[in-house]
Amino acid sequence: MCVPHTMEAGKHSTGQGQGQGSRGGVPLEPFVHQVGGHTSMMRYDDHTVCKPLISREQRFYESLPPEMKEFTPEYKGVVLVCFEGDMDGYINLVAYPYVESEGLDHEELPERDQPRRKHSRRSLHRSSSDHKEDRPAHESDSSENLQELKSPRLDLQIHSDVPFQMLDGNSGLSSEKISHNPWSLRCHKQQLSRMRSESKERKFYKFLLLENVVHHFSYPCILDLKMGTRQHGDDASEEKAARQMKKCEQSTSATLGVRVCGMQVYQMDTGHYLCRNKYYGRGLSIEGFRHALYQFMHNGTQLRKDLFEPMLGKLRSLKAVLERQASYRFYSSSLLIIYEGKEPEPAEPPSEKEPLAGQTAPDPSLIIQEHTPPLPPPPAPPPPPSDPHSRSPPSVDVRMIDFAHSTFKGFRDDQTVHDGPDRGYVFGLESLINILEAIQEDNQ
Repeated sequence: MCVPHTMEAGKHSTGQGQGQGSRGGVPLEPFVHQVGGHTSMMRYDDHTVCKPLISREQRFYESLPPEMKEFTPEYKGVVLVCFEGDMDGYINLVAYPYVESEGLDHEELPERDQPRRKHSRRSLHRSSSDHKEDRPAHESDSSENLQELKSPRLDLQIHSDVPFQMLDGNSGLSSEKISHNPWSLRCHKQQLSRMRSESKERKFYKFLLLENVVHHFSYPCILDLKMGTRQHGDDASEEKAARQMKKCEQSTSATLGVRVCGMQVYQMDTGHYLCRNKYYGRGLSIEGFRHALYQFMHNGTQLRKDLFEPMLGKLRSLKAVLERQASYRFYSSSLLIIYEGKEPEPAEPPSEKEPLAGQTAPDPSLIIQEHTPPLPPPPAPPPPPSDPHSRSPPSVDVRMIDFAHSTFKGFRDDQTVHDGPDRGYVFGLESLINILEAIQEDNQ
């Protein structure tokens, strides 16, 4: 809706029919594998997601210690996002390049007062088969017209081929099967509602570009954990701090230093994702939390015992890294544990191929004589592995996310300085490790 007044529309475009065509913008879609959080994650391309920018989080990503980068999404920069209408009268979110203007600190300016930008030299195209023609300029620059447009499309163009089902504690497994995690759609609706309410005052919204940490998983199983015994930042109001402390006191955040914020697990027996949300996690007891971890490791047919060692190894490594980060606090941040839901295929034992019907098996002695001198006898075979069905190692990942309330000594002139590592976060990791070890031991 805002391109003609803030971009040189039609210039710097390479490739008609991609994304929004001649404008060079990238249409955004809800990220179908969002399992927690309250701000909407958007899919930018296969390897990248984006979320509304909070300057503290942006600066924190830019200041990350090198040894923490293995456990966080890669930070990829900033884009500008605005509403645009399509030919059917629906509104969409479209991302454009962000260029920092010289001599101005945009962080200290209100978003609506920031100067107009032009395209960067870097193309931000993404292939799309759902190309729409450009709307006329006179229809695109009016905030009043935005209010008259229809609600955003909710029949997502980018979706998972595997259906999702929300498991609700009151109603059991819902009968509805949808093509995205139900929490992602909830967050998307709320985010768009907030943005539309501000659309008369703001044309553009800054979004962070981050690595899509599940892009190399075919069937991503994701556990979103709120870490630590404290969730409010140092700058929180008394009212907000009290609300956050109450949530911690009434959940496993107080007793374990960790609570469930969301989950999706691929079920081999039914072929769908089983989903849980943050309200389920808040009501869990310690034993309930243990059961949730067990459920996360279970694919509907069996417990994924092959996941314990790689998962525990990464959690122990993260714990060692965070214990070395003096003065760092990760209030209200989350931890994602991800694994591949489709089990690796068992390695087939080597076997002699039988000749097809009508064919005669060649004489091995003749083959040897034709190609090479006689070979020495083969060495004794190695002892068989403990698991008769040897498999390739499972794909497991552990990532910290959400740093809007994080701090460390010397960060952004923060007045409060903390001593030592984030003990609440480390306590949560210790609880997580201990419970996983207990589940592993009970299911040897």
